[in-house]
Amino acid sequence: MARIYLDHNATAPLRPEARVAMGAAMDVIGNPSSVHAEGRAAKAIVEKARAQLAATLGADGADIVFVSGATEAAALALAGRDLRGSGIEHDAVRAWTREDLPVDHRGIVTLETPRDATLQLANSETGIVQDLPPGLAVSDWTQGFGKLPLAFGWADIGMVFVSAHKIGGPKGIGALIIKRGLDVGAQIRGGGQEMGRRAGTENLIGIAGFGAAAVAAAQDLADGVWERVAQLRNILEKTLEDRAPSTILVGKGVARLPNTSYLLTPGWRGETQVMQMDLAGVAVSAGSACSSGKVKASAVLRAMGYDAAHAAAGLRVSLGPQTTEAEVQAFADLWLAARKRAADRAR
Repeated sequence: MARIYLDHNATAPLRPEARVAMGAAMDVIGNPSSVHAEGRAAKAIVEKARAQLAATLGADGADIVFVSGATEAAALALAGRDLRGSGIEHDAVRAWTREDLPVDHRGIVTLETPRDATLQLANSETGIVQDLPPGLAVSDWTQGFGKLPLAFGWADIGMVFVSAHKIGGPKGIGALIIKRGLDVGAQIRGGGQEMGRRAGTENLIGIAGFGAAAVAAAQDLADGVWERVAQLRNILEKTLEDRAPSTILVGKGVARLPNTSYLLTPGWRGETQVMQMDLAGVAVSAGSACSSGKVKASAVLRAMGYDAAHAAAGLRVSLGPQTTEAEVQAFADLWLAARKRAADRAR
């Protein structure tokens, strides 16, 4: 049986549009900083991708800085700033913030002074979407980009960051979007690339793929692709609610990403579920993929008030545009069978 990939929040399959753009960029010889014809051709690829990203993010008039990914973008945005954050942020954000914003049991953060805070748009584990207040200093849009309608120009946020591989672009490329006029000091120094904010020769191939993936992702959103994905997510959750009613669906009843289900089965560790599903031919995860090889109790769930046992029992299922109903049903059957075996052994 072909493997079933249900871990799109970790990384999405490379889009054909991105593959084509990357292949074309490989044949461009020049360095984007060179002034000759070959250099100008390379620079044109970078600027085309910058314009594509601006259009899809509603960020015309903003500065867009290409970096190696969302983690570097978070560091560029947050280092040296005394900003408040919460326990549900990604580790790349929590590394730079004071973790003192309250999180309620639904996974919702409330804050009264947004200008000294960072708040994610959507959580990578639970899929819970925040209502971002105007005036926010920084926001992580990594999971929401491509799945939710967004407009940086309307959001009244100082900076946001995104990553290509979450929308079907290549790994190793991301961007920080900065409201024009904000001062952001470079962390990587030594050249004047990226408006002096990120030195080093640009990743031409990755940038080309990022731009193409952004355009394709925006078209999917306009075509209602994620509405179909949400229907599949709802089918999955209805099946599990009917056949395993004691399973907790984290975030049920609040705004969530259209593709994400986070399952809690107390007494059945998330890492065990991941391994059993992997052996059965299904790729899922127990949370963020950025703690390479480490599966531990979810800091997100602990911040939401779950105890250690519950926080260690989470399983994230994240669908994508290519996911089929047959795959969803196959996962449900395999997971429910594994759940029954685990319960039988526990007796």
